[in-house]
This record gives sequence, structure tokens and C-alpha cells, in this order.
Amino acid sequence: MRTYLVGGAVRDKLLRRPVVDHDHVVVGATPDDLLALGYKPVGKDFPVFLHPQTNEEYALARTERKTGRGYHGFAFQADPSVTLEQDLARRDLTINAIAEDEHGALVDPFHGVRDIEQCVLRHVSSAFVEDPVRLLRVARFAARFAPLGFRVAEETMALMQQMVRDGEVDHLVPERVWQETRKALAEPRPSAFLQVLRESGALAVLFPEIDALYGVPQRAEFHPEIDTGIHLEMVLDMAARIAPGNDLVGFCALTHDLGKALTPTNVLPRHIGHEQAGVSPLRRLSARLRVPTDYAALAEQVCREHLNAHRALELKPATVLRLLSALDALRRPERLDVFLAACEADKRGRLDHENDSYPQADYLRAARAAAAGIGATAFVAQGLQGPEVGAALEKARITAIAEVKSSVR
Repeated sequence: MRTYLVGGAVRDKLLRRPVVDHDHVVVGATPDDLLALGYKPVGKDFPVFLHPQTNEEYALARTERKTGRGYHGFAFQADPSVTLEQDLARRDLTINAIAEDEHGALVDPFHGVRDIEQCVLRHVSSAFVEDPVRLLRVARFAARFAPLGFRVAEETMALMQQMVRDGEVDHLVPERVWQETRKALAEPRPSAFLQVLRESGALAVLFPEIDALYGVPQRAEFHPEIDTGIHLEMVLDMAARIAPGNDLVGFCALTHDLGKALTPTNVLPRHIGHEQAGVSPLRRLSARLRVPTDYAALAEQVCREHLNAHRALELKPATVLRLLSALDALRRPERLDVFLAACEADKRGRLDHENDSYPQADYLRAARAAAAGIGATAFVAQGLQGPEVGAALEKARITAIAEVKSSVR
């Protein structure tokens, strides 16, 4: 029995990146061998165990055989005869198919080290096409490693395009699409996720509402980049810069402008009412991918209200209070922080506007603090009851916001 460090741990060590998870593969062993050594079984579909001391994952070397459509259409074989190279051969990308033995020596049958050096995302074998999740994973790795100069190999992109043409992507379950998307939105360059999906043809299948934004013009004086799809890519990358690793901000940024794809051609490049028009496609997307309720709800608020955030300094104090109340920001200030990060990303995610200031965020935070600092207790003490308390509370909060606005000016 021999154990090897595999996958992302080896890859990230070679890239001199922090190693988060240490995964191992065990060659020449049976489940009973690991159980006898105190390992704890956790795998459902195939034998995976946790080390009795470190809790790191150890999986028996295995092969896989395609038996049907989709992510679950595989049969696995894990026994002592499976070699390390056979196990590595079933992995998605060469950079993830490198192993390291107990002495630190690398086992690299598919030249993953070379591809790391050349910054290439390349499939291990033609079996890549058998698992549609791999297409999403490649797009997600592009979002992670694009800042390092990584690109998808031409032959790998060709396979991904074939997967789309063959309908393999149609069999992705919503949960896996959302899981990979959510991870991609937390990466340093989420725009690469969209770019890879679009080049492969998968964006139109999985995210038709987003794919429809490409080629839609905007007014050049406000959007020098003109193309709405390009604007969206810039907004996503700005969101990753403003709120690194925050996939909730990323999802709000991803879906904030869906209404622009619905603008009648005869009024382009203007997009009057796009913020309201975007709610319906956002709801469809969220329902189809089974997006968590809190993500969908806050994304809808960003979709509806991002223009109000941009003109916050021009709004009446009563309108600002309604905006804060709609966000439930008086009770949950973290919701305002996400909202403002997404709105700032929209404002700065434009050509030649990347370094613009966004004073609206400071104003809305100060307005929230002023309004939240006024409670109902004082009005109850004055003898007010029922609706009278609510009316007095609202009036006092509007006055407080007006004072904040005056000080800003």
C-alpha cells in the first residue's frame, strides 16, 4: 500500500499558492485495509476515508466507466489492482493530475508540470467529454487562474464545444451548475468564467438570460465599452476587486442588468426601465438553478434599485428611507454592504471609470446609521399608540436622513 498527495494540493504547491485541502490517493489497498488502520469511511459513491489523526481525505485509487448521461452516469472500480496512473487518467485537467509521493517526488504522466509552466488548462484525455461538470470546472479554473495568464488549450475548447453540440451540457443538474457558478463568482476574475462558457457555447444553454446581453448596445457617453455583455464582465471583475471572495456580491453583480436584453431595438441604446424589466428573467434564472432564497432576494433588490443607489445624493430623504427599508438595512446592515458593493461595481465596471469614487456608499451608510439610531421607545413614552408611533418614527427618521444629506453637501 502506498499513498500519494494528489490534485489541487500538488498544483497549488507548484504555483506557490496557499494549499487549502490535502487530498490523497491510496494505491494497492482495500477498504478493509484502511478500516483496520483506523480510517473513517465517508464516501457514498466510492471509497473515501478520513485519516484518523489529520482528518484529511484518502481515496482508494479508482477507474471510472461511462454508463449514462450526466454527472451520475458512471460506474467506478476501486481495488488493489488499480494503478496510480489509471487514477490520475480519470481526472479533468493535466494540472490536477499530478501526484507527489512520500519523498516529495512528482508523478506526472500527463505533463501537468509543463502545462503549469506554460499556463495552459488542458484536458487529460478524451474521457473529458463524458462528464459535463468538467466544462464548468474548466471555466471556474479560468476565473481563478486568469490573473496568472492561464488560458484554455485549443483542443480542450474544441472538446467543450463538442460537448455542447452533443447535448451533454443539457443533462447538468441545477445544483451542480449553481455550485460551480457560486465558486466562480468568488474567484479573482469571474469574467473568465463567462468568457469560457460563451466560447464553448454553454453560456447560451445554461445562462440564456446572460448570453442575451452580449451585443446589446448602451449609450457611449455613459458606457464607453458600449456592449452590455462586456460591461457585465467588467462589473463582475470589479465586484471581485471590491469584495474579494464574496459570491453573494458576485451573484448580485451577475444579474443586475438582465433587463437590458429585453429593451426594444427601436429605443436602443437607451434602456429606460431596464431595472424593473430585469426582475422577471432574474426570477427565472434563480428558480431554474435553485439559487438560495437569500441570494435571489438580494439580487432582485440590486436589480430594482441600483439606479437609485447611483443617484442617492439626489433622492429625497423619504425615498432614501424607503430604499433602506426595502433592503431591511435598518435591522440588517450587512445587506446594505452587499447591495452597495454590487452597485459600486456597476458604477466602476465601465471603460475608463475603474478608479471613480463612489460617495453614494458613504452617504447611504450614514443615512442608515442615523435612521437606525431612532427607535420607537421615545414615542411610546410620549403617549403615542399604534399607527401614531409608526408615523412619528418615520418622520423622525426622514428628518435624521435630511440632516445627514445636509452635512454631506
